[in-house]
Amino acid sequence: MKFDNSSLLLYAVTDRAWSSEQTLIEQVEDALRGGVTCLQLREKNLGPTEFLKEAREIKSLCERFAVPFIINDNVEVALACHADGIHVGQEDLPVKQVRPLVGSDMLIGVSVQTVEQAKEAEAGGADYLGVGAVFPTATKSDADAVSYETLKQICKATSLPVVAIGGITANNLLQLSGSGIAGVALVSAIFAQKKIEEACQELRILSELATRKSSIKKVLTIAGSDCSGGAGIQADLKTMTVHKMYGMSVITALTAQNTTGVTEIMDVSADFVGHQLDSVFTDIVPDAVKIGMVSRSEIIEKIAEKLRHYGARNIVVDPVMVSTSGHHLLSEEALGILQRSLLPLGRVITPNLLEAQVLCGFEIHNEADMQRAARVLSEEYNTAVLIKGGHLNEEATDWLYDQGTYHRFTAQRVDNPNSHGTGCTLSSAIACNLAKGKSLVESIELAKAYLTGALGAQLNLGKGRGPLDHTYRLP
Repeated sequence: MKFDNSSLLLYAVTDRAWSSEQTLIEQVEDALRGGVTCLQLREKNLGPTEFLKEAREIKSLCERFAVPFIINDNVEVALACHADGIHVGQEDLPVKQVRPLVGSDMLIGVSVQTVEQAKEAEAGGADYLGVGAVFPTATKSDADAVSYETLKQICKATSLPVVAIGGITANNLLQLSGSGIAGVALVSAIFAQKKIEEACQELRILSELATRKSSIKKVLTIAGSDCSGGAGIQADLKTMTVHKMYGMSVITALTAQNTTGVTEIMDVSADFVGHQLDSVFTDIVPDAVKIGMVSRSEIIEKIAEKLRHYGARNIVVDPVMVSTSGHHLLSEEALGILQRSLLPLGRVITPNLLEAQVLCGFEIHNEADMQRAARVLSEEYNTAVLIKGGHLNEEATDWLYDQGTYHRFTAQRVDNPNSHGTGCTLSSAIACNLAKGKSLVESIELAKAYLTGALGAQLNLGKGRGPLDHTYRLP
C-alpha cells in the first residue's frame, strides 16, 4: 500500500457510538466514498473474534478504495488481518517495542502531545504522528489540550508527517492552517453525521485548504470605516499591506469624517457583522485579529460570540471608547459588555490614557499610575495590557503588564500635529507582528518603531488633524 503525506489528509477514526441507524461497515463505506484518505479502526469493547472479523471486512473495503487501513492499539489483530498499520498511544507499548513485533513493512502511528514525545517516537521508528487534542473533545474528555503553537513546534521538530486530532469539526478545521500538519484525524465530525459521504466531501476540501503551504500571513481588522482613509479599517489595511500581510476587514460602522471631524455614523447590524465574520473564518482564517471601533452592545456580543466559536488567536483589542476631545463613545451598557465579553479574549488590549481611566476607575497622572492601571486591568481581564502614554511626558512612553512582568517602551516624540489614526495604526502593527510569530514584547517594539516612522514622514493632508504616512517604507 502506497503511503505518503497525502495519505493523512483526511484520516477517519471509527467510533461505534454513532452506528445506530447504519452499521459501522456502511458508515465506513460512505466515508470512503466521500474522500477519506486513511481509516483507523478503533474498537474497545469487541472480543478478539468479532474484532478480527470486522477488521477483515473493513480492510477489504479500504483495499477497494486504495486507502491505508490502520488498527488502533491491537498488534495481534493488525497482524492477523494484514492491516497496513497500527496506531499506539503514550499508554500503549512504546514504538521501539512495537516495531520488532510488526516488522519493517507495517506503518506505525504514535499519539504525542509534546516535542519530546515526538522526537522519541521518531527515534523509535514511527512513520507518522497523531497530535492532540487540538480542541476540546467529548470523545476523550480526559485529553489535555495541545495549543496551536505546540502543534506547530512538533511539526517543525520532526521529519515525520503529523495529523492533528481532537475536537476538529468543519467549523474550526481551518484554524489549523499554517501549522505544518499533513492532515486531520476526525471521529464525530464524520461518523456522527447523518450524511457521512457529503460531510467527508466538505471536510476533504477544508483539509486541503488547511494543509496548503502559504508564506503570507493573514490579519483581520474588525472596526469602523473612515472614508477619509486616516483611521479605522483604511488605516489598518494600509498598515497590514506595508507589513506584507494579507489584510481582511469586517466593518462594524460607516462614518462620514475627514481631518476636521466626524459628521455622521451609521452602525452595521449585529447580524451582518456576524455574517462577515463567518465568511472570513470559514475560508481564509486570520493569523491575528485587530478589533477597533465597536459601538453597540449587540455588535460587541456578536463579535465575542464568533471569535470564541472559531477559536480566533492573537487578538489585539484597541478599546475605542473615548474621543480625543474626551467624549465617551460607548454607553454604560455597551461598556459593560465590552468589559465582560470582549476584553478577556484579547492577547493584549491597548487603551490610551483616557480609556484606561474609564476601565480602571482612577485618574492617571504619571508613569507610576500607568503601571498600576496596567496591572489592575491585566488581572481583571486576564490578559496583557498596554497603556499608551500619549502626551503624558516629553517621551512617547507606554507601559505593558503581562503575566506579572512590566515592560517600558519609549520612543522619541515626533513633533507632528497630524496624528489622526495613531491608535489604529499601532494596534494593527502589533497584530501584524504577532501573526509573524513575534513575541508580544517584540511585536510592540516593532509596532512603535513603525508608528514613529509614519509620524516622522510628516505627511500633511487636509484642513485639520491629518493622517499618518502609512506607506513611508515603500519606495
